[in-house]
Amino acid sequence: MRQSKKEVDDLSYQIIGAAIEVHRNIGPGFLESVYQKCFAIELDERKLTFQQELELPFSYKNHTIVGHFRCDFFVENLIVVEIKAVSEILPIHQAQVINYMNLLQIPKGILLNFNVINLFHQGQKTFVNRYYDSM
Repeated sequence: MRQSKKEVDDLSYQIIGAAIEVHRNIGPGFLESVYQKCFAIELDERKLTFQQELELPFSYKNHTIVGHFRCDFFVENLIVVEIKAVSEILPIHQAQVINYMNLLQIPKGILLNFNVINLFHQGQKTFVNRYYDSM
């Protein structure tokens, strides 16, 4: 079944809501692995299906390269979520999310940085691509 932009956007609001709940409860200053575990609990409580540490397919000149690309979360087979706990989001972090979106051929990706004071205003960035534009 083909999803609409509204359905994808509604899902992204749920995902960001789950992240805000984690941040509201534990705040900044933990390792990324702690946020990943807490975020998984929040997604589960919201009854969202997801895969963690999903290995992504990648080929180079007809050779499959395995084990090098893993997205933190792939939610409802529609949105990639990459979690960070860093002092600053760098362009390489953004490129990582965009590459994952393109490898999976999905419309949206969310980059979350939990090492901020306010996750809503400072710690989230959403990306869309041509798959979203064609919806």
